[in-house]
Amino acid sequence: MPQAPSTWFDWLQQHNELLTLGSVALLLFAAWLGNWLVKRILVRGLCHLIDATTLGRNAQDLDNQLIRRLANVVPALLITAGIGFIPGLPESLVSVTRNVCSAFIVLTVALALSLLLDIANTLYNLRPDAHLRPVKGYLQVLKISVFAVAAILMIATLIDRSPLILLSGLGAMAAVLMLIFQDTLLSLVASVQITSSDIIRVGDWVEMPQLNADGDVIDIALHTVKVQNWDKTISSIPTRRFITDPFKNWRGMQECGGRRIMRSLYLDQTSIGFLNPDEIAHLQHVDLLGQYLQHKHSELGSWNSALGEANHLPINTRRLTNIGTFRAYVEHYLRQHPHIHQDMTQLVRQLSPTADGLPLQIYCFTNTTVWSRYESIQSDIFDHLLAILPEFGLRVFQHPSGVDIRELGRSRSAQNAHG
Repeated sequence: MPQAPSTWFDWLQQHNELLTLGSVALLLFAAWLGNWLVKRILVRGLCHLIDATTLGRNAQDLDNQLIRRLANVVPALLITAGIGFIPGLPESLVSVTRNVCSAFIVLTVALALSLLLDIANTLYNLRPDAHLRPVKGYLQVLKISVFAVAAILMIATLIDRSPLILLSGLGAMAAVLMLIFQDTLLSLVASVQITSSDIIRVGDWVEMPQLNADGDVIDIALHTVKVQNWDKTISSIPTRRFITDPFKNWRGMQECGGRRIMRSLYLDQTSIGFLNPDEIAHLQHVDLLGQYLQHKHSELGSWNSALGEANHLPINTRRLTNIGTFRAYVEHYLRQHPHIHQDMTQLVRQLSPTADGLPLQIYCFTNTTVWSRYESIQSDIFDHLLAILPEFGLRVFQHPSGVDIRELGRSRSAQNAHG
């Protein structure tokens, strides 16, 4: 009759499968406990310590992520060290487990180095001259290098071979692979850059005139980006063209909540002149000009009084002009317009005179980015300005048309008939 085991350990030795399972469970529990202790005690203390420093205040989230990510190395190290002491496990399983843990450690360190580069970029951007010499591009190259080395080390670790042997094999295949998959590799790099730099997103309004693309991005794939144009046609653009070619992304306009109006009224320069007292009296009834005319009357009166005897000649004095008064009217009109964004730039300015008249440019932003609403607001503003121009004695410049020439011919014929 067999003798009963004296201890639980003797009993487990008689049941190797249970001893192996119990050892695996104990090792996994130890790895979990080590991870919990490190994150709850060591990591939390380090986070509080770093948050109190200048580094922590400027890159708090990234610092905490970096420390927590490095803490994930602890369970992998415990499993690597303890897997060899578990009885009953095949050598191949022990070797595979150690290789997987080593690959995980390499990946964790690579991700931590990537975060460290993000912290470096955040701290560099605090410099007052950082926008003049950005380092983001160089750090991205370093990131690519880190992940490339990490990928080689992970593959070498998983297949249990030297990285040098892997590099020698890859070197022989690199030229062939680049030749065969040239477009795919370029598109892959472009996709990574587009994603990491947030260049375009699905739903963005992009404009690429050289490819006749102007509309919303509806799909971003590895090789192509699909843009639905405003005429409902679809343009398929190679992904790499968004890295190599210039294009315009209207997302900033949509996010800021205002869309720019930049249009000029071309005034007939022969209609520009000084306002006489009757015209000034007429314009004083315009509600938007009351304060302006009162202020200008006081300012010009003080200026002209200081001239002494010279103010008897009009050429020596300062006087109100119809174009200056109209410009002031447009400024006050835009400031009180309910559909103009009052927190954004507003300008009413003269540009250089041209053969087509004097451009008076209106520069402002609507408080909506909806295309149809924007066009309606812009049209309403210029409808009003064009209609009110004659009140200031101004005319819009316009080239003579056939009707003008016929009217001129009729007037000359009438003059000749009377003569």
